[in-house]
Amino acid sequence: MSNEVALEIKNLTKVIGRKTIVDDLSFAVRKGEVFGLLGPNGAGKTTTIRMIVGLIGITKGSVLVHEVDVTKDFESAMSHVGAIVENPEMYKYLSGYQNLLHFARMTPGVNRARIDEVVELVGLKSRIHDRVRKYSLGMRQRLGLALALLRDPSILILDEPTNGLDPAGIREFRDHLRSLASQRGMSVIVSSHLLAEMELMCDRVAIIQDGKLVDIRSINEMKGDAASAAQTTRFKVDNHELARSIFAKADLACQTAPDGRELDVMLDPLAVADVVAALVHAGVKVSGVRTVTRTLEESFLEMTGEVRHA
Repeated sequence: MSNEVALEIKNLTKVIGRKTIVDDLSFAVRKGEVFGLLGPNGAGKTTTIRMIVGLIGITKGSVLVHEVDVTKDFESAMSHVGAIVENPEMYKYLSGYQNLLHFARMTPGVNRARIDEVVELVGLKSRIHDRVRKYSLGMRQRLGLALALLRDPSILILDEPTNGLDPAGIREFRDHLRSLASQRGMSVIVSSHLLAEMELMCDRVAIIQDGKLVDIRSINEMKGDAASAAQTTRFKVDNHELARSIFAKADLACQTAPDGRELDVMLDPLAVADVVAALVHAGVKVSGVRTVTRTLEESFLEMTGEVRHA
């Protein structure tokens, strides 16, 4: 992945009636990275993608594809872009190959050799001459990916591409995207409301909530934050009241764990042994001690203000 910017969004805004659907979004996507738009359903992800590819107008702001403004030279900008927005549309009574051939006729410079190349790339070679109505959902998604790749774009944009796929299909699709980014230097932009999916697929994510950009983080940063956050040590003891007094004397914050049977204490891991010794010395029986680290999901919920309490 390079530092070269392939796609740049500046102050992108969409207002419909009196409602602001997308509110002043700005971010840049680098060449050769998988960039995620992450947020709950209704956050504005699809609207953002539809503005990028010209399916709806932009109220304010700009979209630059390799420094070409989409609103000023749409055809030139879109020559670099392949996209699947919502469900890929295709002719189900035709074979997969006939669908590709049909779309190739509308795409300058695409020949049969290129069709064969993308069929191989998405793993449909053995079924490409079957009619699409016989395809599984995963196969239709792969055919949709092939359609988006026909013109050999440098930027691939996919809206919720793994919706409805089984775990094996998701993994296969994810591997295709990672390969396109790492081996071909393609910039891949993918939207999803599933954090676990984005964690495995993306290099960075833009977290969107109510049409606004919450933050842009690399997945490694999010994992690091979760791992390095102040750790909670969970104690299982026989006498909560006495244990609380010991923690208070040591100036340690203590609260009841979600299960109601243990005590959570914010504690330096190096001090655990001393605290256990103090509890035992005071007559508290300690039957369990474990560290509870914040998960990646909890980090995400904290960033979006959706902290959930047990």
